[in-house]
Formats: sequence, structure tokens, C-alpha cells
Amino acid sequence: MNYVESLQKAISYMESHLDEEIQIQYIAKEANMSAYHFQRLFMLLTDTSVAEYIRRRRLTLAAQELSTSSVRIIDVALRYGYETPESFTKAFRRQHGMTPTEARKENRNFTSYNRLAIQVSLKGADPMKYRIVEKEAFEVIGVHRTFSMVTAEKFNEVPKMWHESHQNGINDRLFTLNNGDIKGILGVCTPSEAGEKSMEYWIAAEYKGEEQEGFEKLTIPAATWAVFEVIGPMPNAIQDAWTRIYSEWFPSSGYKQSLNIEFEYYTDEDPSKEDLYTEIWIPIKR
Repeated sequence: MNYVESLQKAISYMESHLDEEIQIQYIAKEANMSAYHFQRLFMLLTDTSVAEYIRRRRLTLAAQELSTSSVRIIDVALRYGYETPESFTKAFRRQHGMTPTEARKENRNFTSYNRLAIQVSLKGADPMKYRIVEKEAFEVIGVHRTFSMVTAEKFNEVPKMWHESHQNGINDRLFTLNNGDIKGILGVCTPSEAGEKSMEYWIAAEYKGEEQEGFEKLTIPAATWAVFEVIGPMPNAIQDAWTRIYSEWFPSSGYKQSLNIEFEYYTDEDPSKEDLYTEIWIPIKR
């Protein structure tokens, strides 16, 4: 099964179980991915979380049922995972701008989210520069926070974390302590010990030596890495590169991700520079 087929199979699984309880591990299994990697990939390609997609689709179907049938509102609420009429009404109003009762009136306009279709480009109009790097396991030190993968909060919170790290001097300390082969600051994404619905984000630097006050250590395992060059100001350049890697490069490369960890590499240059150089490191295998 190829990359695109795997994603479409996972989407089909979600669609066929919208009126049942859906566990993320079973969705990810359909795509032959870990729950962590599938949620990361889904969010990168769609700008929304798996949970938000399921919620939107359920409320879309609920509106269709209420407007075309006489089924009881409580039965529709229960079918789509809402335990009380109050919780269903709140979610319904947030998406459609009306209550379930009002949805039964004629000529109502609903906010409909259609079934997702993953589209990828196998040509890639613009070239992507990358290299393959074999690297042994290494240690980094830094600071980290846990972010939910149920929502898309990381897209807003990670830039805030970088801003705070710059303001309080953490970045400067990491540049000073950086004594490994990778000369720069790393933004590392890895699964969280809190569970499959969250991730850890580290601002760190490769470091060999004793523990440093205020920093924790993380071991990056040995791997074969695809290292992508990114040129442009933050955060748009790096976000666009992630999307292109998963929508263009992976489907046509013959590679797949080998570990549930990846990182971005940054220099100490002005992040708003038009020609800023950064990198994305992703562990791969054939």
C-alpha cells in the first residue's frame, strides 16, 4: 500500500465510524502509522486535528439528519457522541450558528464540512534540496513543553515558546553550550509521556558534557536522516516546507518515516530574513 492509499484508507475508516466511538490508534493502524505520527501528519496536511475533523463531520451529518427527518434530537446527539442535549446544542450552535431545534425550520443555511480528500503533487514544480545523513545517537539539552494533538494549539503556542526562549536568554545559553556536530538550535518534536494525544516540543542544542542547571537532556536515537534545506523567513517558510515534504516528497521518494521524532535546525540569524537558512531533519527508511 502506498503513502496516499494509506491516508485515504484512514479517512475511509473515520468516515465509516462517525456514529461510533473512534480510537486514534485504530485510525492510525489503517494508515500503517503510529498514533503520534498519523496525528502529526494529518495536522500538517490539513491544518486541523483528527479530533476536530471528526467533530466537524459529525455535526455536518447531524444537521443533514435534523433537516431531512423527524428523528429525535436526543437520538441524533447520542448517535454522534454527545451524552447530553446541552453539550450537543452547544457544539451544534458553534458550528452552524443555530440550535438543533432551529435547524428543523425551512431554508436554513448550515456550515458543512465535506469528506476530506488528500491531494498530493507527484511532480513538485519547485525543486526541494535535501541530503541523506547517517548519524549515531546523540544528546541534546534544552527546555520542553507538552502540547495537545487533539487541537491545533501547537501552531500558535510553539512560536510563543520560541519568543519566550529568546526573551529570557535560553537561546543564547544554548548557543554557548552547543558543542556537538550540529552547530545551531534545534526545535525537536517527539511523543509525550502524557499519552498518544499529546507531543513534546523541545528547544535544544546538541551537547556533550555534564548536566546544566535549568536544562534537561534528551537522547536523539541513531538514524538515517533526510535533511531538507529551507530558505525564507520564519514561520511561514518552515511551515510551507513541512507541507511540501509530506505532500510532494514522501509520496514520490520511496521513503517513509522510521522514528516518531524529527527536528528543525536554526542558526542565530534574524528569523525575519528573506534568505534565512534553516533545515528540517526527518528519520527515514525505505
